[in-house]
Amino acid sequence: MRYAILADIHANLEALQVVLEDTKKQGCTHYVCLGDVVGYGANPKECLDIIRGMNIPVVKGNHDEYISVDDDPEGFNDAAAEAVTWTRAQLTAEDRKWLRELKYFRLVANFSIVHATLDGPQRWGYVFDKLAAAASLTYQNTSVCFFGHTHVPVAFIRDTTVRGGTYTKFRIEPGKKYFINVGSVGQPRDANWKACYITLDEREIVFRRVPYDVDATAAKIYAVPELSDFLGDRLREGR
Repeated sequence: MRYAILADIHANLEALQVVLEDTKKQGCTHYVCLGDVVGYGANPKECLDIIRGMNIPVVKGNHDEYISVDDDPEGFNDAAAEAVTWTRAQLTAEDRKWLRELKYFRLVANFSIVHATLDGPQRWGYVFDKLAAAASLTYQNTSVCFFGHTHVPVAFIRDTTVRGGTYTKFRIEPGKKYFINVGSVGQPRDANWKACYITLDEREIVFRRVPYDVDATAAKIYAVPELSDFLGDRLREGR
């Protein structure tokens, strides 16, 4: 049994397609999604249909939440807020209902998944450092929990203290807790434009980077007047 853990697709169809193709090459048999299927990108309906059709465990992201309701998004910059408004119009009532009914947290097999934090998943806090990670690890009841939201892959490990850092591959060791950000499929922000996700095989975590047609994705964004060009520009820079 090999899991593919995906997060922050953000309506980037080209990135999602190449990632799913790569998961097949890696022999993945099970999938989970850590939220923000939609938002920012030009293909929200297509990406949502793919994830819904896979019938996999999915948790709610902040973009998923605001797009599913009619409230003004809190804490969003102008480009993100405009993308929320445009995306709402691209989805059906049933699509938005599906997003609205997603849970903030889920248990999957012997690990857990959340979009943002465990100490207040509905508040959409960001985990960039050991102090923020420690708050979530306090609430973590599984040895491994995967999260997204920051679009920056990093693993926080608690044994006697909390440690954190980047990773490409490591094994889960008994007696430790791992709070792991898997990066972003559709909008990486770690200065690398390639789509990313991880695989989980028994107790081994492997981080994957996959190139995709970023110019095609950006061109689609530029072609939509309601979407800021910034949302296309940032994809090439991984920011």
